Amino acid sequence: MKSYIEIKVPITFDEYWFRQLRDLLDSVDICWQRGYYHITMAFLDYAPDNVNIVPGLNEILSDAIAPVITFDKLDAFASGYHRQVIHLTTTDAPQDFLDLVDDIRQYFLAKGCKMQSDFKLHVTLGRVQDPRMNVHKLQDIISQVDLTTMTLTLTGVEYRVFRGKTLGLWRLPE
Repeated sequence: MKSYIEIKVPITFDEYWFRQLRDLLDSVDICWQRGYYHITMAFLDYAPDNVNIVPGLNEILSDAIAPVITFDKLDAFASGYHRQVIHLTTTDAPQDFLDLVDDIRQYFLAKGCKMQSDFKLHVTLGRVQDPRMNVHKLQDIISQVDLTTMTLTLTGVEYRVFRGKTLGLWRLPE
């Protein structure tokens, strides 16, 4: 079963910098994320049906505290044929958060889960569908946005089936 664990990022679609970004890219075919902003800590291409991984996640997350991340960069990366992802990220990822992500990913691997992608700390804002665009063009446009540095405390973690039901919810203490 495909599933993933994510940590919620409290931003909104109507924030000034996000409106400015969308205005700058108005003529580009982009599927904008309109809510439910998060960082995917692990995307599982496969999780064994006979293994309940929630108890182990309970154990890992019971010792975790809510990470505080300063988001200070807008960027883009290639994602498949003629597609790019526009995202919010940080230039200084906190080591305690990276350690938590690594603990979760190592736990999944030990339970027989399969993950094709490495971890990349980013919050997806939009997926570019326009074949005229490439990462460099996007980065040039994105660099014009007046992004206000945001230091956010991330408290909500969710494990769920891909495009489906929630398998576990956690609130990390601040």
